[in-house]
Order: sequence, then structure tokens, then C-alpha cells
Amino acid sequence: MDTKKYVSYMVEETKKILAIDSPSGFTKEVAEYVMGEYRKLGYEPKQTVKGGILVALGGKKKEDAVMLEAHIDTLGAMVSEIKANGNLKVTPIGGMNANNAEAENCRIHTRFGKVYEGTLQLDNASVHVNKDYSDTKREFSSMEVVLDEFVKSAEDTEKLEIGVGDFVCFDPRTTVTEKGFIKSRFLDDKLSVGILLGYAKYLKEEKVEPERMVYQHITVYEEVGHGGAASIPEGVTEVISVDMGCVGDGLKCDERQVSICAKDSHGPYNFDVVTGLITAAKEEGLNYAVDVYPYYGSDADVALTAGYDVRHGLIGAGVYASHGYERSHVEGVENTFRLLCAYLK
Repeated sequence: MDTKKYVSYMVEETKKILAIDSPSGFTKEVAEYVMGEYRKLGYEPKQTVKGGILVALGGKKKEDAVMLEAHIDTLGAMVSEIKANGNLKVTPIGGMNANNAEAENCRIHTRFGKVYEGTLQLDNASVHVNKDYSDTKREFSSMEVVLDEFVKSAEDTEKLEIGVGDFVCFDPRTTVTEKGFIKSRFLDDKLSVGILLGYAKYLKEEKVEPERMVYQHITVYEEVGHGGAASIPEGVTEVISVDMGCVGDGLKCDERQVSICAKDSHGPYNFDVVTGLITAAKEEGLNYAVDVYPYYGSDADVALTAGYDVRHGLIGAGVYASHGYERSHVEGVENTFRLLCAYLK
């Protein structure tokens, strides 16, 4: 198997997916793109009522199937008020942090298809004018989207057909360095969607039939807490979220590794699944880490909360600066892909 070929495909697909705005609740365009990619690979994806994607990859044992989950929805914001000066107050979607979003370029998608550009700034953002600039706490209540339009009043902005409820999407600023670092907003979890597409490509091109039936579910509401709460096919006994692996103080994982999560904020992952993932990583000689995530929840957690009687696990390429300007590495992608291949062989 030419692993590098598949990793290159995963990174390129990730870049394309990152370029499509898709905060939770505004995922139609990116879902259509990903469904098209599955079709190009020779699969027959189905769209769930929620707007997610479900695809069967094949496998021998259909009564003990496994489902891999990743999400294409991201953090973002929504217009909550048009200010008297024509600028926009916004409310965050998911865990978007105002400290990480300040001075970021964004796009405003109106309800009926128009797109405008702007920047999220602190109110009265000029240091030479605002003596309280440094001391002001960065919260969305003290910030505004400054439109790149000639507006001076709420009426001017309303004439552009911008209104409350329009989606605000932040620029991902994606780049891949010569050393293989992948830097972008929203690697959580579009990087994993790229990895799952690459795994699907590998099965098809190498004519590999896993021991168990494998499904992939690309969810669209993970960042607001209910992405994995539905659409698990009959026969699935195991759900594995392929999401970002945490990198930070107190954890062993770095961006070049695949992270295997033993426990997150919801509790421990299934003992046998975690042990099986660790065993596969060891046998394959992968660069991996086992960690406990202190502030985290996954689609696999949500599946159990929704009442599904399944085993669950969580893996992912190491990602630093989660929910901010994130960083991973092509080696983390490769190790995650190879763990999927080894565990599901």
C-alpha cells in the first residue's frame, strides 16, 4: 500500500472541505461536496434527515458492525442584532471563544443567498482612541462585526438584506508548511473527515474487505451537542469517533501522533475498544499516545446518551490550540489512518 498517496489525498480533501463555510446549522453546501466525493470513490452515500451523511463501506460480518463518525460542522456565529451604527452584534455557535475570534475576517451569509465580508472587532477597536482597549474583557457582548460595506446606520445594513439569524463564518486561514504542519481553524473536525474519505478510498482501491461491516457517519451538529444522537444503522455494535486528539499541558500527545482517548468529560470509553486500539497501535508500530481529555465530548458519547446500546471509542490526530487557530501534522494524519487500517483489518 502506498500510504503517502492516501495521506496526500486526505490533506488535499481537508483543504477543500475547510474552504467551504459550515458552522452548525449551515452545512448543506459542504455536505453536498462530501457526498460527491463518496460517489466519485464508488460509494452510495445517503443523506440523513438532519443533513448528515451515512455511507456503507462494506465488510464481512454485518451483525457486528462498526461505525466511524466525524463531523463537518464547525464553530461560528450568528447575527443577533444590527447596531445603530450599521455593524453587527453576534452570538457564538458552539464553543467559539471571543478571544480567539478577535480581528478575524469573516463572511456573513444572508438568509437568501447574499454573502458579505467583514471583521470581528472589539467595540471601538482603535488603540489611539479607546483608552480601555487593553482592559476590556473579550466577550461577544463587547464585540461587533465591522462590515466591509459603506454603512453608517441600521437602515443602511438592512438595505443589504442582512438580518438577525444570518450566519457568520470565520476565515479558516488554511496552510500546510514545508515541515508538514497543517494550520487552520476548524481542523476540528474537518481533518478527520478528510481521513475518513482517505480510508474509504483505500478500501475501494486496494479491494480490502474488513472483517466487520464498516459504516461512516459524517455528522453536522457535533459542535452543538447532538451530532451523533441518531442514524446508527441496525447491526452496529461499536461506534468510534474520529475527532481531534487533544494536545496541551498534562497530556502526552503531540501533533505527529494519533491520540487514543481513555476518558473525557463524559466518562471512560469502552475498556475493550480502547484496549483493542492500543493493541493495534502497538502491533503496527505507530506513533501514538493514550490520554484523558479534561474538557471534551464526542459524537460517540452522544450516541450512548441517546440510548444506543453500543461500545464506543475515540481517536484522532493530535491538534494543538483547539477551538482557536489549530495545528496538526501530516504524520498525525498518517498514524490515524494506519490505526484505522490495523484496527479494522
